[in-house]
Amino acid sequence: MKILVTGGAGFIGMNLIKELLKEGHNVHSLDNYDSGLESNEHKGAVYHYGDVESVTLMDTDFQLIFHLAALSRIQPSFENPTETFRVNVLGTQRVVEFTKSIGAKMVYAGSSSRWHDPLQSPYACFKHMGEEIIKLYRKIYDVDMEITRFYNVYGPNEIVDGDWAAVIGIWRKQIKNNKPITIVGDGEQRRDFTHVDDIVDGLIKVGFSNKKNEDAWELGTGVNFSILEVYEIFKERFGCEKTHIPNQKGNYRETLRENNDALNQLGWIPQDRLRKYIMSL
Repeated sequence: MKILVTGGAGFIGMNLIKELLKEGHNVHSLDNYDSGLESNEHKGAVYHYGDVESVTLMDTDFQLIFHLAALSRIQPSFENPTETFRVNVLGTQRVVEFTKSIGAKMVYAGSSSRWHDPLQSPYACFKHMGEEIIKLYRKIYDVDMEITRFYNVYGPNEIVDGDWAAVIGIWRKQIKNNKPITIVGDGEQRRDFTHVDDIVDGLIKVGFSNKKNEDAWELGTGVNFSILEVYEIFKERFGCEKTHIPNQKGNYRETLRENNDALNQLGWIPQDRLRKYIMSL
């Protein structure tokens, strides 16, 4: 099958492409390398450098599109809401329209932020708007599009530098630089950490299934940890110290997978690998 992955040089995209190539698919990536690196490229895939809005210049014979390209962190969205809107909303609309025009199936990478007030951050609002665009097109144009929602993804090749790093990546960099781990707020906020291998497995199951979800497929482990509990694992592994920094805008108190549709209907079986992963670093 000929497949396009937008954001294919990013953390999740590169892991997805690796698995799709193993399964023998003809895989293309569209990425501007804003967060992805050339070192993330896999031999056998075709890589196209370009902004998400340039998707209309791509081949028209793709059968499946995984739309992962996005500005994917909360805090940077406060600094640049206009660019976040352009990429996450206008970019998504462009990919949706392209998918419709070529008669392909699309799988959209949504966010667990959907379950919180979308007005807490530009990121949450614009990812929510991306979902609404897809639901609009499904209703009006009867297109084949599915929404997935990710929960706090971690794992090999995660981003550790810059604005796009998540908490595990940030801490890894701090430990490498012999600095104390920074904990935002009181550290009692809880997160459903989901290994990238499980995210990739979920995406593939959604992409190659004929099953439909009127809302979205929730890709979370179904277990959550407080940030302080995660710190204790890091402390056990590295003997590191911690320091608390002020709470940040848009910082949710809890994420936890909202339903079991992916497990019950797709046979998706995520695993709690967080402790094992940290201890392996």
